[in-house]
Amino acid sequence: MTGGNNRMTGSSRATFAAVLAAPALWLIAFFVVPMSVIWAYSFGRTLGLTEVAVTGTLANYARVFDPVYLMIFAKSLVFAGATTAICLVIGFPYALVMTFAAQRAKVLLLLAVMLPFWTNLLVRTYALMAVMRSEGWVNDALGLIGLGPFEMLHTNGAVIAGLVYVHLPFIVLPLFSTLDRLDRSLIEASLDLGAGHLRTIFQIVVPVVWPGILSAVLLCFIPALGSYLTPDLLGGTDSQMIASVIERQFKRANDWPFGAALSFMLLYLTLAAMAWRALAERRAAGRTADRAAR
Repeated sequence: MTGGNNRMTGSSRATFAAVLAAPALWLIAFFVVPMSVIWAYSFGRTLGLTEVAVTGTLANYARVFDPVYLMIFAKSLVFAGATTAICLVIGFPYALVMTFAAQRAKVLLLLAVMLPFWTNLLVRTYALMAVMRSEGWVNDALGLIGLGPFEMLHTNGAVIAGLVYVHLPFIVLPLFSTLDRLDRSLIEASLDLGAGHLRTIFQIVVPVVWPGILSAVLLCFIPALGSYLTPDLLGGTDSQMIASVIERQFKRANDWPFGAALSFMLLYLTLAAMAWRALAERRAAGRTADRAAR
């Protein structure tokens, strides 16, 4: 029996290795290796048009802390934070409505969230430009009641509106997945005991689905922080985010080492956000365990 179990274990390991081989090779070839090259470039200097010498210098990272680039990083964090907050305020009630809607309505609401993914991001961004320009639909509608036209395009508000439009599904879908698994008897018990709907949401629903909320916030914040196309097309000269600066270093300034350093600073911020999420989840689990122990 022991020999048979060993043979079965060896067969299972071989099957697992065979299944894992293709995605592992794909990740190594198209993610690990390119990222390693860019990371090495961040410690180098430009020799010519396409040549970079990896010298181990930290000068590129030192340049990142120039006040000009720190301000752009700060603006990117503000834009991503505002986008995430607005998406959460809009997305949580929407996901809650989806959770308790009838099956047919739930499908329609889910379809409304998924429809933007069926259209190219560039097309959607140009559609927003058509809506928000001086002769756009919004100003035309305001003109019917004697208001406007207002300058909406190429402003910080246009960038945040575009980022919310693009990243709202990244909040709604994880929240709906979490809320859909919620034990509804908790809500019924809270309402039966006299708690109102708002109190039930904030004191029962939110604490229970808090890990899902953190995941949704992270899924929205990280891509919003690295957005390039939306701020580039909808924003003005004072609306650039860090991704636009990285693009210029690689394509226009031909300073690949500094662009690589900026890219990895963005990656380090992303890893810090993921660490914050893990720490917050651990603290939430610890508080839940303490309440259960009492």
